[in-house]
Amino acid sequence: MRAIRAKNTKPELAVRRSLHALGFRFRLHISGLPGRPDIVMRKLQLIIHVKGCFWHGHRCLKGRIPEGNRAYWLKKILGNKSRDRRNARRLRSMGWRAVTLWECDIRRWKPKQLEAKLKKLIPRYQPGSAAVGNL
Repeated sequence: MRAIRAKNTKPELAVRRSLHALGFRFRLHISGLPGRPDIVMRKLQLIIHVKGCFWHGHRCLKGRIPEGNRAYWLKKILGNKSRDRRNARRLRSMGWRAVTLWECDIRRWKPKQLEAKLKKLIPRYQPGSAAVGNL
């Protein structure tokens, strides 16, 4: 368990590379916000969470609960999901818009597909706009 990384995971790095390629700038893991979100875009009031399917109970093949010590893992993952919902509510009450990207989706998408998905998520994205580089 010590080898499991909480930040700078491969899916998170892929999202960050795509955001940079689109010209966006952002902050990482801000401790003053609930849940220390992965990517914070202050000017857009947007938070992007990059979640691991197993640890956050996604409904895909990677999100299955192991058969061994099932009670422990069920409690652990349900606790993570509960904490995620609580943090999302707190962020919304603070005026943030939070978006979740799942590990399985990010790994499946090619870089151009990921960029296209991010363009749809970011409300004020306008290609060629001078304002894009200043975000």
